[in-house]
Amino acid sequence: MNATAASATGGSRQNIHPWVIAPVVAVAAFMEILDISVANVALPHIAGDLSSSQDEATWTLTSYLVTNAMVMPISGWLAARFGRKRFFLTCIASFAITSLLCGLAPSLAVLVVLRAIQGAAGGGLQPTGQAILNDAFPPEKRSMATAVYAIAAVVAPAIGPSIGGWITDNYEWRWVFLINVPVGAALVFLIGFLVHTPNEGVDEKAAHTKVDGLGFVFVALSLGCLQVVLDRGQEDDWFASSMVTTLSITSGISFVLLVWWELQQKNPMVDLRLLKERDFAVSFVLMLLLGFMILGSTYLLPAYAQELMGYRATEAGEIIAPGGILLIFLFPVVGRLIDKVDLRWAIAAGVLLCSGALWYMTNFYQQVSFGVLVLGRVIQAVGLAFLFLPINALAFRNVPKDRSNYASALINLARNFGGSIGISVASTLVTRREQFHQSRIVEHLQSFNPGYDSYINQLGQATHAAPGTPLSLAQTYQLGTTQAMLMSYLDAFAAFAVIFLLLLPLLLLVKPGKASGRTGGEA
Repeated sequence: MNATAASATGGSRQNIHPWVIAPVVAVAAFMEILDISVANVALPHIAGDLSSSQDEATWTLTSYLVTNAMVMPISGWLAARFGRKRFFLTCIASFAITSLLCGLAPSLAVLVVLRAIQGAAGGGLQPTGQAILNDAFPPEKRSMATAVYAIAAVVAPAIGPSIGGWITDNYEWRWVFLINVPVGAALVFLIGFLVHTPNEGVDEKAAHTKVDGLGFVFVALSLGCLQVVLDRGQEDDWFASSMVTTLSITSGISFVLLVWWELQQKNPMVDLRLLKERDFAVSFVLMLLLGFMILGSTYLLPAYAQELMGYRATEAGEIIAPGGILLIFLFPVVGRLIDKVDLRWAIAAGVLLCSGALWYMTNFYQQVSFGVLVLGRVIQAVGLAFLFLPINALAFRNVPKDRSNYASALINLARNFGGSIGISVASTLVTRREQFHQSRIVEHLQSFNPGYDSYINQLGQATHAAPGTPLSLAQTYQLGTTQAMLMSYLDAFAAFAVIFLLLLPLLLLVKPGKASGRTGGEA
């Protein structure tokens, strides 16, 4: 069915209220985003049940992320060629079916393959869902549509570890995937009968143009190889690994060829020309760094609680959950606010709040209370509400409706890859800084240091162990490694706080204006 036919046959149904469409579409994106963090928590259980190592089990996450990254940037073209609604329904149905098969997987090899297919199916859910929401609401109410989508995009990673920990602790890892099946079936029914928006039919121009096959090859190689590098780099010691080096070179060359090729095509698979619009280009970079901060800090805080304070996975997830719940209430408020204030000021406030929250975390210590940990995340959540919505509003402020599919694909790609980079950088920072601090601490653990002799004597009195015995030396070394780990996390929090402040100069490039209208220069 072409766009004209869709309009003719569905015109009477396009008066369905946008608030009927919004929650249904948002749940689809929520399901896909949640599945990443939930499955991540279940990896140790998957490894044990399928008789594999923890390192081998991580391929279930890597395979998903790789194919997801391949499909996401081309989802705009796929939605235009096959029809937005049809493509969206196909993605949901495929995601539910592969979730069922993942839950029944008899071996790790089968699970890895099925997760790759599931990742490809899920790659179109986020950008297509956001495009549907943007077009369902009029421009003056689009910020509220973004608020609904934001609940799915930001809250899902926040509460994912808690849900994943609870499911795996009380049932088994297979339910992490099986729970998607009834949700997916309900969504196919609801979207098929209730959701009718503009531009949901086939774009005749895209349907009759030659498939940009070479563009897809460059997308797959550049983003697929980069995702493997980010996901496996730390485990394989980065460029000490020939595989990581080869994939990095392949990704770099493919990316250059992708940009060169797509800019020459009249109907590209990835519309990079959108980046020529200044507000959209700045939004792309802002969203990349926002994803970097969200998932990077979401990785750091639970890891800190588990490694240094002995929290279980469920308890560590509970540190993140209150901030996610708070966002559900903050997003509608901020959604109304950004229609009344300059987007630049809202983004600046969000940057300062998030950076301040991360700097606050540099004051953590090993016996810090649960409430202090939660407070740091709650402050950060307030900042996130003032970032996600204004950045999305800025991105789509001057994008024509017929390019919203392509714009949504690029913005969601920026957030997802920013998150992958953030997790990779956070993991590497903690590991490298721990090695640095441990080497410095060990330098002082010798008899020429008066403080060391005094500590050994005090330790011996407290534990009734003679100074210099293996027991006292082991206890001293254990304390040193713990302090090194603590300082490595504090360094990572500080680094993320400083990196995030780099967003502020970018706001000088943004045209003044609110979310609901054209930019100040175009009014």
